[in-house]
Order: sequence, then C-alpha cells, then structure tokens
Amino acid sequence: MQTTDIGSKEDGKLWHRKPVPSNNGILVTVIRSASAYQSKTVRFLQVAFDTTGESFLAGDHHGNIYVIDISRNRFKLVQKTGQACTALAFNLRRTTEYLVALSDYSIKCFDQDTKQLVSWMRGHEGAVSSLSVHSSGRYAISTSSDTAQLWDLDTFQRKRKLNVRQSVGIQKVFFLPLSNAILSCFTDDSIFAWESDTLFSKYQLPVPQDGPRIHYKAFAVTQDGKMLAAGGRSNLIHLWCLDSQQLFRVIQMPPKVRTVRHLDFLPDSFDGGSSQVLGVLSQDGIMRFINIHTCKQLFDIGSYDDAITSAAVCPKGRHIAAVMDNGSLRIYNVQSLTQETNKPPQPLVKVVTTNKRGDSSCLKMKVHTGAVQRPAKTSGRRIQTKRLRTPAVSTLEDKENDMPDALSKKRLRTLLRTFGEYPEKYRMFIWRSLLQLPQNHAAFSSLTDKGVHSAYLCLHERYPIKSHRLQRGLQRVLSALAHWSAIFGEAEYLPLVAFPFVKLFQNNPLICFEVVATVIMNWCQHWFEYFPNPPLNILSMTENVLAHHDKELLQHFVDCGVTSQLYAWPLLETLFSEVLTREEWLKLFDNIFTNHPSFLLMAVVAYVTCCRAPLLLCTHREDFEYFFHHRNTLDISAMLKEAYRLMETTPADLHPSSMLSDFEPLTHGQYPIFNKYPTFIVEYQSQERERIRQQEVEYLRERQALQDLRAEAVRQQAEDEAWYTQQELLQEAEEQRRRILQQEENKLAEQRARLGAMKRELKVKELTLLDAARRRFLKHQQNQHKIELNRLDDEIQRKMTLRAQETAAAVQDMEVRQMELDAQRRLFEQQLAKEQERMRQEVRAEVDARQRRAEAEDSTFQNLLQTDSDISQETKRVLEESLAEAGQLEVDAEWQTEVIRRLEKADEEQERQRQHLAELSRETHAKEEQLVQLMMEVEGKRWNDVVAKRGQLEEDKQAAAESQWRSRRSQQADTTTQNKLRRSQEESVNQLVEKKLQSPCSTRGLLHKPDSLQADTTNICLNNQSSTEDSTCFSLDRGRGTLDREEQELLQEVRELRQKLATRARAADWTSQSVSSQHS
Repeated sequence: MQTTDIGSKEDGKLWHRKPVPSNNGILVTVIRSASAYQSKTVRFLQVAFDTTGESFLAGDHHGNIYVIDISRNRFKLVQKTGQACTALAFNLRRTTEYLVALSDYSIKCFDQDTKQLVSWMRGHEGAVSSLSVHSSGRYAISTSSDTAQLWDLDTFQRKRKLNVRQSVGIQKVFFLPLSNAILSCFTDDSIFAWESDTLFSKYQLPVPQDGPRIHYKAFAVTQDGKMLAAGGRSNLIHLWCLDSQQLFRVIQMPPKVRTVRHLDFLPDSFDGGSSQVLGVLSQDGIMRFINIHTCKQLFDIGSYDDAITSAAVCPKGRHIAAVMDNGSLRIYNVQSLTQETNKPPQPLVKVVTTNKRGDSSCLKMKVHTGAVQRPAKTSGRRIQTKRLRTPAVSTLEDKENDMPDALSKKRLRTLLRTFGEYPEKYRMFIWRSLLQLPQNHAAFSSLTDKGVHSAYLCLHERYPIKSHRLQRGLQRVLSALAHWSAIFGEAEYLPLVAFPFVKLFQNNPLICFEVVATVIMNWCQHWFEYFPNPPLNILSMTENVLAHHDKELLQHFVDCGVTSQLYAWPLLETLFSEVLTREEWLKLFDNIFTNHPSFLLMAVVAYVTCCRAPLLLCTHREDFEYFFHHRNTLDISAMLKEAYRLMETTPADLHPSSMLSDFEPLTHGQYPIFNKYPTFIVEYQSQERERIRQQEVEYLRERQALQDLRAEAVRQQAEDEAWYTQQELLQEAEEQRRRILQQEENKLAEQRARLGAMKRELKVKELTLLDAARRRFLKHQQNQHKIELNRLDDEIQRKMTLRAQETAAAVQDMEVRQMELDAQRRLFEQQLAKEQERMRQEVRAEVDARQRRAEAEDSTFQNLLQTDSDISQETKRVLEESLAEAGQLEVDAEWQTEVIRRLEKADEEQERQRQHLAELSRETHAKEEQLVQLMMEVEGKRWNDVVAKRGQLEEDKQAAAESQWRSRRSQQADTTTQNKLRRSQEESVNQLVEKKLQSPCSTRGLLHKPDSLQADTTNICLNNQSSTEDSTCFSLDRGRGTLDREEQELLQEVRELRQKLATRARAADWTSQSVSSQHS
C-alpha cells in the first residue's frame, strides 16, 4: 500500500510506481500534512466523483479543493476557499465547473480550468448537508436541516424553496436518476415524490407501522431510479420499489451494526442500472457491501482501528473513495475487492477421513450439504425480512452475532466440569445463551440517544485509560446504565464492575450493556440496599461461609483488624479483574454464569481460602490491602474446585442461595425497572451534585468574567501605551519632514532661477529660428504657386484636345447608328409583309375548310333522313302484320273472346302508359333542346367578345342548321318508335359536338404564331396590321386557357346526356317488347 503526502504541493503524481492492489483493495492513501507541523495532518472532509468516474473532487478542513485524476495519476489544487466545505457536486452540464457548499451556509460554483468564481449562491440559514444535480446537469438541489432550494445552473438563480414546519425537519432532498422526479425525505420518516417542472406531488411512500421507528438518516437510489434504500438508527435497511410505491424488502444487518451512516449502490456495467450490490457504512466505521437479493455480504472495507467516516462510489463501479477517521483519503479498487467473491465454488465431493483413536469425548459437528432449506410460503402480503449472512470466515465477533438460541444448560455444565472452561471459539455464544440477552435495539438506542450522563462527563479524569476508543465505550455504557436507573450514576464502583465487560465487548456496545445489566440484576443482588456504604448483608454472607469452613483464617482477620470490607469487597467490586489474568477471569466467569448467582460469593471465599498461607503471614492492614488489589500466585482450577466444594458442603441456613433469587434474564422490548436502592439518599446526592455543579458553573462564569475584565484592562493599557508611543513618533516624524521641506524649498528656488535664465536664452534662439523658417517658407510658397500655374495650363490644353477627339467620335457613332436604324426599319417592313401574307393564306385555308365541312354535313344529313325512312317503313310493315294476325286470331278463336277482351283492356292500359311515356319523352327532348340551345347561346356570347365578326358568321350558320334540324325532327317524330328517337338524338348530339370542334371559335381552329415570329426578338405585335388588310384583328393567346376549360366542361355534359338518353331508350325497348309479347 502506497501513501502519498501532498503537503503544500499544488500539482503532482499520486504514485511514483504503478500500484498493485492488496487483498484489501487499497490503491493509494493520500494525506496532507500541515506545512508548519509535519506531525499534524489536515483532515479531508468531502469527496465527489464526476460523471466519467475517473476523477473526483476532495475538500479538506482548510478549504482546499483538489481534483484527483486516477486514470492520469495526477492531483491538482484547483481552489482555496478559506473555509471548510460541507458538500461537493462534480456532475454539472459544463464538465469543468463544480459546486462547493461552505461552512458559512453559502454555495459557490468554480471553474477548475480557470480557477475563477462562476457564481455565489446564498439563501440557506443552516449548513448545507447535501447537493443533488439533475441528470441533465442544468438544475441542482441544496438541502439543509430547515429548507431545500432548487437552483437553475444556467442563470444560477433560485427557482423554488421548500420550507417545513419547525417540528419536522428535512433529512435529504435529491433528484431521481432518468426522470424529472424529486424525492424529499423528512425526519418523521415520510418520503414524498414531486414533479421537478411543476412541483406537484406525485405520490407519498407509506410509513412502515410494524416494528420500531428507524429514523431514516441515509438514502441511496439505483442508477435506473427504480429502487430506494433507506437506513437510520437501526440495523434494518428498507428497500422501496418506486414503480409500485411499496416496501419491497427489509434487510437486517448483523447485531454489531446499530446505526447506518451512509448508503451507496455499487454499479455494474452489465446490470442495466439496476444495481444489485449495496454499500452500508455503519457506526463502527466499516462499510459492508451486500447483495440485496441474496442478502449475502460480499466484502467490506475499513476496520475498527481504521474507521471510515464517509465514502463515494464511482458511477462506473470501478473505484471507491473513502475519507478515513484519521483524516486521510483512501482509494479502493473494486475489482480486487470482488476477486474473492468471484472465485469458483468449492468442490461438492469431499473425502471423509476417520480417526483411528476414536476419541468420543471430543465435540461433534454436522456438516449439511445439498439444497438450502427455504421457509414455507405464506398467503399473506407481509414484508419479508431477511437476515444478512456474514462471510464464511469465522471470527470472534462473528460468532457473537450468530448466537444459537437453543443450547442445553445441562450439557454445558457437563462440558464445563470436564474441561474446566468453555472453548475460546464459542465462549461468547455460550455466554449469550446462558444470560438469555434480549438484544433490545430500540430501548438501547433510546438510552444512548440521551447522550453522556452528567455523572460521567469527567470519567477520563477519575479513570484514565490509554485507549480513547475504550474510554468512549466505557463512558457510553455507564451513561446508558445511569439513564436506566439513577443509582448507577451515583455508584462509584460501577466503572470497576463494567470495565472488564467493556474491554471484552468493545465492538458491540449493546451486548456489553445487556451483559452488565444482567450481572447487576442477578449477581449483584442486594448490593445497593446500604448505599452509599458497601453491601453489608452480602459481606456478612461471605463472612458466615468463611467462618464455617475456615475459622482459623477468620480469627486471623479479626486479630489483625481486617473486616470483610477489606478482604471480600475489593474482589466483588472489581469482579476479580484486579487479581486475575484475562484467561483466569474468563475461566472463572464461565463457571459463574453457568451456576447460581451465589457462586460469585463462594468464589470469593474460595479465593481467600486458597490464599490462606500468605494471608496468615500478613499482619499489617496495608499488606492486606495490597494483597487484595494485586495479582497473586494462584491455581484457578484449584480455586474453582474449592468453590464447587463450598457450594455443595455449605449448610442450607448459611448458604447464600437461600437469600439470593434465582437467575432472571432481562425482559424483551423494554428493560425492567431497577429501584432496589434507598431512593432518598440517591436523590439527595443528586440534588447535592446538581447544586455543586451549579455553583461550579457560577464560579467558572464569574472567573471567566474576571479574566475577561482583566484581559480587557491589559488590552486597554497596551492600547494606551501604543497610542502615546505612536503620537511621539508622529511628532518626531513631523519635525523631521518640516526640516526636509525647508531644504527642498531652498533648492527649488535656486533651480527656478537657473531655469528662468535658460528660458530667456531659449526664447531668443527660438525667435531667430522662427524668422529664418518664415522667410524660407515664403520662398517655397512662391515656387509652389508658379509650378501650380504651369500645371493648370497643361491640363487645360490636354482637356481641349480630348474634347475635340470625343466630338469627332460622337459624330461617327451617330452616322453608324442612323445606318443601323435604317436597316432595322427595312427588316421590320419585310417581316410585317410576310406576316400579312401568312395571315391572308391562313384565312383563305380556313374558309375552304369550312365549306368542305358544310358539304360533308349535308351529305351526312341526307343519309340520316334515308335511314329514318327505311326504319319507319319496316316498323309499319311489322305493325300491319301484327294487326292482321290479331284479326285472324279474333275470327278463328271465338272461345278466346273473353281473353282477348281482357288483353284489349291490358293493351289500352299499356297504350295509355306508352302515350304517357311518349309525352314525357317529348317534354324531356324539348328541355334538352332548350338546354343545348342555351349552352350554344352562352358559348356564342363568350366568343362574340373574342372574335366579333367571325363569331357572328358562325352563329348565323348554326341558327340555320338548327332550324332545319328542328323541322326535320318535327316531321320524323313518331311516338310508336322509340329507337328512331334515340338514334336521331344521338346523331344530333354528335353533330353538335362535331360542329363545335370544327368551329373557328374553338381554340383548336385558331391560327398559331409561326415559329419564325416566336424566335424573333424585335418588338412586333401580331395584333397590328396594315390599312390595306380587310381581315379581322385577333390575338392568338387571348383566353386560350379559359376556352380549353369550357370545352372540357361541355364534353362532360354531352357524355352525361348520352347516358341518360341510352337509359331511356332501353326502357322504351323493354316496354315495346312487353307489348308485343302480350299481343302475341
């Protein structure tokens, strides 16, 4: 393990050779020794990792902030704040900035690169205990005992403030990872979740009602924000599932853990943020890492002699930075710590070897392999409590905590009689089983929470102990006893009784307290009845037993004036700790705890009788006092045999067991009331002690006030003397400065006179130089004027020549321009003539095309008329044949008269329907004709605006054609033939469409601009024509888009009309066929 002393360095290496982690995982230990005293070190207080996990901040007691980079093997002093820090944060959005909470209740933000102060935030009235930064790095929450404040790290302004009642304080407020929730924990064990944006309450975790209060002090959340661990003044740890908002599991730590100071999850690269390993730092300075699912302890860091005060776990789970109790900073490698747990398991098959001697007297233990027995499932929904399983390495303290509950006292006595003592390895197990300790954690915590009792504030003065830790443990146990019963604060010999047990159980104060309390309740019966005197009744019992078994020794004590208070009471009040060694004392108390409480008195008599030879030689009181307060040569086994003999041979009327009660263990839950003492004496002594303490406090206060007055007088006198001395010095300095000023003034007057003479000389020289310079300037100015005149003449001449050249060039350009204009004019005339000729040819071609279309329409119309006449004759022929056949049938079939009559009625009905349909058809045809006429009129009106003369001509032609078409339709209208009507209507519609498509008003018939003119770049408008042209003026592009759209709409209407006519024609055909079938 390497140790680096950074001292007063501002930059350097952490290690000079690459460290190899030891079995305990320590990479390096960093200390900072004071510059003036090499033996003293400056304590580190806080640590905080950054988001990468490769570097962290460390703040010491003097306000120095260091950045320690593990990957680069460097440390750097980045800030000197001048006061101790209470919290750090190194995971801001700007990675070079960090937050420091100082002891003056303020928060400062620094930049580690520039070492400049970025912002200074105030608002807390108490020390800031924690800083929590949002996962985005934009917001932070600072927590003190009375308030929590939300800060915006972009503007460093306070957004919100959480205030609470005076009766309920704040434990911690922090952000949940991967969410916008804020978790607030209060001193009444209530936990609330809030929205960070709106600060609306999301939910509250239910406060556990079963069992004693834990008084939450430490909290930890997994990186995925789904699991919360909480611990406090107990060895229980609550695991909350934040998704279901229910208590997930309760983990019970070993009994040696009484208070949880810090919790932190150990992340893993493959767990997806749901950490499985939880680090628990307890009051003994050991941080234990456990698996929250299997409740198995994986490893631990720190020890009782090298305790940890605070720790921070790397976000990547690779390193742990711990602040030790001695003020140093220690860096652990997690990989080396987990190597032992990651080893493959031991082989399941093992060879059992037999002992040839077959000694049956030795202890036998059964080793169970195979499946682990699990508890039966219950149908209820109670929270499952798991007890933490300690590592397989068995130590004395671990055996204390894993005490079995069922041990046979009879078998223990047999074992004790055989070996004389219990095995060292299992002694604490057996003692706890014999004493039946209840382990009342809550009751003991309530006693220790009251602090140090006033009777033991100066315990170190009366009983100085080299080990400070042992001193504190003894003070804690005695204070708890004094708070339990007032008599224990007055008994002066109580520290002597408790000291051997405190030394034996210094790692477990609860067990120590309960062992001492059990000893007092059972083996110290009737000790306090004669308080403040020694227990005369107990000493009389001892003296009666001694008189029965060794009258000679008792008579020797009487002759020498030695009473039981001299030879028995020193052994009882120290419980033999002064006269026996540790092994002898443990062996003795193995027997005392196994037997009746009267065995302690028998042990006192046995000790005296076993030492009767040297005691008979002592005649002076001082010798007896020395003998019973120092160790002597004694066979402890012989003493125990003698004690058992006395227990068996002492008569019942003299036996102490008749006057002492049997063993009674401490009660569970709460400790029993102890009032077997004269209360008035204790109360009187307490009052006297309190009065003396008040007088001492008053005396100390007056003495302090007197010392303050004396110090004030001395200070005032020193100030007066200093003031007078200062005044004298000021006067002397004033006189000296006056003399200096006088000398300086004289020197200044002489210098002024010399300066005046020098100024006059310089003035004369200056005037001379000025006159010469003026004359030289005038001459130079005249020369410049001449040169300027010559230059102006040359410039005028050059401009005149240039103007003449420009005039000649302009004349030539005008002539060239005139020729270009003439050429353009002639070209324009030629193009205009060509355009007029092209327009004339297009008009002539259009007229010829119109004539050819008119002839084609006439021939088509004649063909239609011939077809209509043929169809009419065929129809007449069919009708005549039908009528003849009907007449013949009427003549030939008289018996069908009634049927024919009925058929005639049906024919009449059909005829009426046919006439009605014909009438409807005529009306529909008339309406369609009106619609077509209206559409044509609308079309003619629209084109009339575009081409007035040509439109009028086309309208006349269409009107004539329409009149002829109407006359032809009126002659050919026949209601008996619907097919003829359908064909004529379709042909008329087709003719109308063809006329529209062939009409010169359509955009399809318009004349298009020739390609030659489209490519021409001259400004020629085709709408302009010469006066000799008689054709109409029109534009090629005017209204083309509108006409195309109207044409498409008209074609759609024509298609719809065709569909309607086809439907009606089919209906008419069906009607005619039905009529024909009836006639037939």
